[in-house]
Order: sequence, then C-alpha cells, then structure tokens
Amino acid sequence: MNTATKPKHIGRNISRIRELRGMKQEALATAIGLSQQSVSNIEGSETVDEEKLQAIAEVLGVTTEGIKNFSEEAILNIIGNTYHVDNSSAVNYGCTFNPLDKLMQAHEEQIKLYERLVQAEKEKVEYLEKLLKK
Repeated sequence: MNTATKPKHIGRNISRIRELRGMKQEALATAIGLSQQSVSNIEGSETVDEEKLQAIAEVLGVTTEGIKNFSEEAILNIIGNTYHVDNSSAVNYGCTFNPLDKLMQAHEEQIKLYERLVQAEKEKVEYLEKLLKK
C-alpha cells in the first residue's frame, strides 16, 4: 500500500480561501497588482512562486503556510466541532456584546469626528479672512 500523500494544489487552496473570505478574483487581482486573468491562472496552477504567494497571503489575511496546508476537511471539522449543539455544554458561542450598543458607539464617534471637521473648517475660514483683511 502506497501511503505517499498527493501534493497540495496551491492554486485551488488560494481559490477556496479567497471564496471563504467573500472576495472576488478582481479584488484580489487589484490588491496584488495583477489582472483578473493572472489570478485565474494562479488559481489553476498547482504551484505558485513564493513572492506571489506571500503577496496573496497578505491580502487574504493568512500565512503562506496556511495556504500551503489549507484543508477543506479541517475547516469542516472545525465548523462541525464549534457549532455542535449540545445543551449540556456550558460553552456559549453566542454574541457577547449588544450589536446595537456598538452601532450607537460608532455613530457617536462619527458625530464627534464630524464636529471636529466642522470646527477645523471654521478655523481655516477665520484664518483666511484675517489674511485677506491684511
């Protein structure tokens, strides 16, 4: 029995990680300075040179090793184990904060930023008016 594992298809791994991130080929291509067709070719390649792999990994938010060792089965196992419904479990994977509170906090920060921008514009206008009067 031959126990040799088949080599990983790096391009396919890139494609799957990109899809899991909800990213289109065009977006990845733009981020790494290539054409969409080039990204398509990379995703069809079994091997990818280290420099391109590093750039792609950065955009996808993973390591090059993460791309090389990506496994669909491992992802499914993680999802299966993480979202297993077991009422006897004390672990809660639910949301630990109120999303509405976070939204209101972000809104308030936006208002403060807007007020600072308006104040800066007022100061700029006052300064320019003083210059014109001289």
